[in-house]
Amino acid sequence: MARMTRKQSHAQTRERLVETAKRLFLADGYNVTSLEKVAAEAGFSKGAVYSNFATKHELGLAVIDVVHVERAESLGEALLHQDTMAARIEGFARWADANIGDVGWTALEVEFATSTRHLPEVRAELATRRRSLTAMLGSLIQVQAEQLGIELPISADEAALRLLSLGIGLGVQRAIDPEMPVSALVDLVRSLVEEPAVRH
Repeated sequence: MARMTRKQSHAQTRERLVETAKRLFLADGYNVTSLEKVAAEAGFSKGAVYSNFATKHELGLAVIDVVHVERAESLGEALLHQDTMAARIEGFARWADANIGDVGWTALEVEFATSTRHLPEVRAELATRRRSLTAMLGSLIQVQAEQLGIELPISADEAALRLLSLGIGLGVQRAIDPEMPVSALVDLVRSLVEEPAVRH
């Protein structure tokens, strides 16, 4: 077996650190999890963390990136192979019920945003990620509409912004009260696809 290059070894170390940090941040919280603990759990020295991430905030952003991709992929899978809009809405409802208000995810997003509020550069990074997440969701909505011949009453990007805004607020409330239904979010999706006329 060929020996790993320095670049490959560095990438593997970084990936392990992000995966370990993600597990700890989601389970224990962002603020209480030290870089020392991340390093120890991943099997590295603290120096290995700093050789990959200049600050804890940088590591936090890397973890949030991974979490966003994983959630987006799971949403895409929930809609995959559903032939009707009704079936896709049901798939979305199941995904929302399982994911919106996930305590670890919600706490990480809120805790990270509030603890870095005094850092303009981190706020800018979070804003960029919010725009990317909205664009990703908008693209998913546009694809769904085109596949089923639905003409949306508003742009896909505007629909994504509304869904994301409601989803974030609902997620915070469900993290406190898991019994709160996701029906408001599902109803918003339904209103976007049932009110407009189907293209001819």
